[in-house]
Amino acid sequence: VMAASVKVAVRVRPFNSRESNRDAKCVIQMQGKTTCIVNPKQPKDSAKNFTFDYSYWSHTAEDDLQFASQRQVYLDIGEEMLLHAFEGYNVCIFAYGQTGAGKSYTMMGKQEPGQQGIIPQMCEDLFKRTSENTDPDLSYSVEVSYMEIYCERVRDLLNPKSAGALRVREHPIMGPYVEDLSKLAVTSYSDITHLMDCGNKARTVAATNMNETSSRSHAVFTIIFTQRRRDQLTSLDTEKVRVADSSGAKGMRLKEGANINKSLTTLGKVISALAEMSSKKRKSEFIPYRDSVLTWLLKENLGGNSRTAMIAALSPADISYEETLSTLRYADRAKQIRCNAIINEDPNARLIRELKEEVSRLREILLAQGLKVNNNRVCPALPAGSTPNGAPPITDLVPGHNPETEKIIAELNETWEEKLRKTESIRLERETLLAEMGVSIKEDGGTVGVFSPKGTPHLVNLNEDPLMSEYASLSLVVVTLEPLEGAETYVNGKQITEPTVLKQGNRIVMGKNHVFRFNHPEQARLERERSANCEQQGEPVDWSYAQRELLENQGIDIKLEMDKRLQDLELQYRREKEEADLLLEQHRLVRERDRQTERERDRESERDRERQTERQTERETDRQTDREERERQRERQRERQRERERQREREDTERETDRERERQREKRGQRERQTERE
Repeated sequence: VMAASVKVAVRVRPFNSRESNRDAKCVIQMQGKTTCIVNPKQPKDSAKNFTFDYSYWSHTAEDDLQFASQRQVYLDIGEEMLLHAFEGYNVCIFAYGQTGAGKSYTMMGKQEPGQQGIIPQMCEDLFKRTSENTDPDLSYSVEVSYMEIYCERVRDLLNPKSAGALRVREHPIMGPYVEDLSKLAVTSYSDITHLMDCGNKARTVAATNMNETSSRSHAVFTIIFTQRRRDQLTSLDTEKVRVADSSGAKGMRLKEGANINKSLTTLGKVISALAEMSSKKRKSEFIPYRDSVLTWLLKENLGGNSRTAMIAALSPADISYEETLSTLRYADRAKQIRCNAIINEDPNARLIRELKEEVSRLREILLAQGLKVNNNRVCPALPAGSTPNGAPPITDLVPGHNPETEKIIAELNETWEEKLRKTESIRLERETLLAEMGVSIKEDGGTVGVFSPKGTPHLVNLNEDPLMSEYASLSLVVVTLEPLEGAETYVNGKQITEPTVLKQGNRIVMGKNHVFRFNHPEQARLERERSANCEQQGEPVDWSYAQRELLENQGIDIKLEMDKRLQDLELQYRREKEEADLLLEQHRLVRERDRQTERERDRESERDRERQTERQTERETDRQTDREERERQRERQRERQRERERQREREDTERETDRERERQREKRGQRERQTERE
């Protein structure tokens, strides 16, 4: 198990045309790994600093020494994640940020030299590394899937038969997955780029036909990369047979959540909850994965079994200060998330065995109830509704009956050749469907672009996003527009209430969001013949032209309308900012309270140590006093002993003196007596 924090990087893009036209000022500065943002309304206040694993400065030209290119971003993040994938870990890279901040450019890029994003470079490097393999016992296989999530509905972008929303399920072993999502086998980098392009075209066209706005959807591109090593003795793939001395099969999933711009909702809640859980080191925190389909599918990648990297895309403009600050705050919280990645060793063999055991158990129960099992289908041996012992039908008795189990087994048991045939079949169906929708395909599979019917009048979609314009071509039988009651319909900026004959180049606005241009091929041909020598009109008839025409005919000042919209956006951003500031203040108070409690504990510990030192000093002083008292007592005893000795000496001296006097007296007495005798 490899426990590691989510790797977080931020990248700031150059000004776009809208920001340049409004003379926007740059509020982002980067130095090393530190990103600094300045409040344009209060420039004198201290700037807010954030530190990440990587801070990419892509705001200036490429000749700037500080400029971070697409290649540098891949070498720092993508290459490391690819190495983890070869080691057998699940890997996830997702981009986060406001609309137009550069998420898609960082992840996908452009089909130009030096402009490719992380995913194309990673796919190219993946096949380059596998082609350099010289081990005959080691083989690789790659499968891809591409889905779009809009309004909590999942749609397969690579399978044209998948028109409806797919169901999201959660398997106890495999985790969350999308049921019936196609996984197409690829054998080269060109196959992947072709599928990416077809998926993007299918996504854009389908979104327009459903009157949906793709810029508010999520796209998840998944690569299933498998390494298989054949055993030298049995020559059996370890994917199907578990051999003790085999290295096993390894797999990884690379998930890229593009266009994540329901900002600060479910994904933000999940990031906050995971960061809070990691900081408190508790496992009981509730994580709202299931509040959205995207976070549910990315459950294992956000705080689970995965090596995960997050790239926060930033706008440098002062007019986007609030959104940029919000993105930086959530990216800063994401640094605290920790994932426990586990090497995937032979997961398919283990999963197949467990699922087969489950199916075998169900078959035994069915046979015990008198039902025949032929080709994975249950055939009653007795009339419907009866069993040999008169018991109820088995469908009411088998609590673990799960039809998805056999579907998973069949998918895991597919051979590589079957997957390639299935991929080719889906490719032909997809190209046929795209051709019907107006997408031109070359014979080699490369996408040329969209085309319009040659002789039928039709509507061409105009969209605020230039990439979405002219991708919807709706063929019409009549050229008279009849508005329904209550439906706002405008032709050339003027509202119509009765049937109106359309002419070549008319701009049609339905409601507030759907803008079309009417094309009549025959009228266009006649006009071209009449004005063969005339220069074309300078201003293009695009979405902006149609919207400006509509507002001018309604007497609406575009500047005032934009100012009003900006005020509404500012109010919304201010509310979000207040909520975010309140949440941050609550977190700050909690942290401050924790620090205060810690300081109180430290002070109490210091006081305890001081009291203990004082008590120890007092005990040492008492012991010293006792030692001095005992020494004084011993000295007094010695003094008394010396006094007694001196007393004895005096007494001895006096006795000796008395004896000497007595002897002298006796001698005098003897002399006197001797004298008297004489």
